Amino acid sequence: MHDIRFIRENPAAFDAGLARRGLAPLSADILALDEKSRALKTQLQLGQARRNEASKAIGQAMAAKDMDKAEALKAEVAALKETTPAIEAQDRETGDALQAMLAAIPNLPADDVPEGEDEAGNVEVSRWGMPRAFGFPARDHADFGPALGLDFEGGAGLSGARFTALRGPMARLHRALGQYMMDRQTSDNGYEEVNPPLLVRDEALFGTGQLPKFADDLFRTTDGRWLIPTAEVSLTNLVREQIVAANGLPLRLTALTPCFRSEAGSAGRDTRGFIRQHQFEKVELVAICAPEESEAEHARMSAAAEGILQALDLPYRKMLLCTGDMGFGARKTWDLEVWLPSQQTYREISSISNCGDFQARRMNARFKPEGEKQTRFLHTLNGSGLAVGRTLVAVLENYQQADGSVTVPDVLAPYMGGVTTLTPR
Repeated sequence: MHDIRFIRENPAAFDAGLARRGLAPLSADILALDEKSRALKTQLQLGQARRNEASKAIGQAMAAKDMDKAEALKAEVAALKETTPAIEAQDRETGDALQAMLAAIPNLPADDVPEGEDEAGNVEVSRWGMPRAFGFPARDHADFGPALGLDFEGGAGLSGARFTALRGPMARLHRALGQYMMDRQTSDNGYEEVNPPLLVRDEALFGTGQLPKFADDLFRTTDGRWLIPTAEVSLTNLVREQIVAANGLPLRLTALTPCFRSEAGSAGRDTRGFIRQHQFEKVELVAICAPEESEAEHARMSAAAEGILQALDLPYRKMLLCTGDMGFGARKTWDLEVWLPSQQTYREISSISNCGDFQARRMNARFKPEGEKQTRFLHTLNGSGLAVGRTLVAVLENYQQADGSVTVPDVLAPYMGGVTTLTPR
């Protein structure tokens, strides 16, 4: 959500930010609605003040036995009462239209975000690790994974396309990855573990920006709740409608949860394999902080996610997303892309975004700085630390052997019950 006061005071800067997002100027339309809304509110306030004044004057006129004046005042009060509901309705309609317009506009990009129309405009920030030189043709996980327990047919038979069952040591490896990530994020990186609801109401998804624009990408239950597309929704909304104590900031939260996405906007992409699923697990990182802390928290969160890839010895690169490739609620995003030998390219495994106060305004999440009388909106950040399924794919492909087996990374040994190699059945 955008600050209407900023738009009033800086309409040209607001439109310039929208232009960087590839959007037409909107400040004139927003300010026209804002002016109408404020005029209606002023009219209502003046009308109420006049009703109070006239009502008081009626008693004075009757006490003075000036019945003509009393009757005239009564008629005026009655007329004001009759016209007020229509003005109130206009006020609600105008206010709703203004809020709907503001809610549909994406966050403005930070100054250091590069301009670009799509992923081709993203900028590589750094690389870590060297892709392995195989002594045999590297295979796609979708080809050798079924012999290790990636049951694509079983999952599809149960639930349809983009659902997979994991069996035997494959399920164990998947669980080991999730548990290892959680242990690292909580013990080493100081994130508080949360076990949040997987079903949320409309206002939670509005708060983090998935609603109303991205409803088609979500799954909805028959009672009107939504399955979370990411634990970002649950974790960030824990401060919804709250004034958080300044001395408790920053809040750093993490959760390992199933995530559910209809993938409506990705038809035809990654139809093979385990890369893009309707149901998957992810370790989510969320930080909630004061505005002056958010840039440092962004760097800290990226390091927490990168640390998992480095510990697993998976080559990756860090990308700064351009204005045309950022998510709706982000003002700045880094993507971590892991190397997949079968594709001979890097694929996204984590997005780490600083949303500024965009989500906090939608959630009305604030804090009161020490020594100040007024509250301020918090800053929120989120990132994957990491997507478990995509990490599983990266481990399978980067640790594959010529005989179809997969070596288990050393750091996962304590979680694997002595299993060091996944062997084809």
